[in-house]
Amino acid sequence: MDLKQRLRSGEQVLGYWVVMDAPVATERVARAGYDYVCMDAQHGLMDHMGIIRALTAVDAGGVWARRADRPAPAGMVRVRENSPGAISQALDAGASGVIVPMIETAEQAARAVAAVRYPPQGERSYGPMRAILRVGTDIAEINDGLLCLVMIETAEGLANVDEIARTPGIDGLYIGPSDLTLALGGRSSSDTGVLAEFDEALTRVRAAAAAAGIWTGIHTPDGGTARTRLSQGFDLVTVASDLNHLDAAAAGHLSAARATDEPAS
Repeated sequence: MDLKQRLRSGEQVLGYWVVMDAPVATERVARAGYDYVCMDAQHGLMDHMGIIRALTAVDAGGVWARRADRPAPAGMVRVRENSPGAISQALDAGASGVIVPMIETAEQAARAVAAVRYPPQGERSYGPMRAILRVGTDIAEINDGLLCLVMIETAEGLANVDEIARTPGIDGLYIGPSDLTLALGGRSSSDTGVLAEFDEALTRVRAAAAAAGIWTGIHTPDGGTARTRLSQGFDLVTVASDLNHLDAAAAGHLSAARATDEPAS
């Protein structure tokens, strides 16, 4: 059962965010048991060949998952921009779906859909390259199986969220909490001073998605926050990211190694 089928069956899915061009590390993440691994082509440290290497690593990690009798993780890409070129490159490389950033209007959402789907549902140019090894050539099945998630992360996007959610072909809304916090007046991307406004925005986005019959996803910094979001009913929840967690692990071990015992009283 692929990721979209699992969502259709009512499952909540948990993913991991990758920003580094480190295929061996990505392969190990893909073995961990996440339902999807999303590569960041917008702010991540990888070019198009890095995305291909990462998606290949996710598939390799999926072999281990199947041996452990777990579903293989899907490979997703947060594309660099809402353009046919960026979206088709990610899909041709073998992504199971895309997360499209900075969507502020229904017209922009419709452009994203058109870039994701082949005709007659969209305008995607045919040239699947690596993707053909994963999804075959049946256009109807490919169109039906790909996920198109659009990000709500600006004041204008939030204001137009109901119209965006009703855009035909959109599978879900994905909240970018850092940019949304700034859009709501935060002094930093994690400013708790706008927490009430942020929580209200989350409720608004989830209500718009529910009314339109689509899914809602969100980015989180750690597993504890991810658990909270799952308990709130989010359908897709991503834990971020390999670089941040490398920083935290390295600093934590250094702190433990340099710790000194408290002097005896």
